[in-house]
Amino acid sequence: MVKRTSLEDAPCPIARSLDTIGDWWSLLIIRDCFLGRRRFSEFQKSLGLAKNILAARLRTLVASGILEMTPASDGSAYQEYVLTPKGRGTFPILVALRQWGEEFSFEPGEVPTLLVDRKAHRPVRKLELRSASGRLLTQPDTEVVSNAGALRS
Repeated sequence: MVKRTSLEDAPCPIARSLDTIGDWWSLLIIRDCFLGRRRFSEFQKSLGLAKNILAARLRTLVASGILEMTPASDGSAYQEYVLTPKGRGTFPILVALRQWGEEFSFEPGEVPTLLVDRKAHRPVRKLELRSASGRLLTQPDTEVVSNAGALRS
């Protein structure tokens, strides 16, 4: 089996992020946490994932601070997995992936679920990248600079 190359020390924030949450099983486990799943058996039933692979992914997510293990909320002897603040910080990532998938992975009218504003019961608006002044940005409007000291005021 080929050993995976670690990107934890890469100079690119995207590479480092992918080192932690870059495989699809990890992202689907995180998605399931946002949907209210907390127990190993719930993840296994939802994902159909082999126990050894699920256990390995959960260990990695706990070790990286995305999830934490807590005593079961019902007082049983089980442990539950809950999102940490770092884990909850992945929400915009999942929304962006969802919206990209809705646009490019389905035929018109085929998307089976919608992400809606719980209070207004309306679909969530598409994520947008905006400048500090509020201007809508696209890729040609941005650049990557070598360090924070190179930023202009």
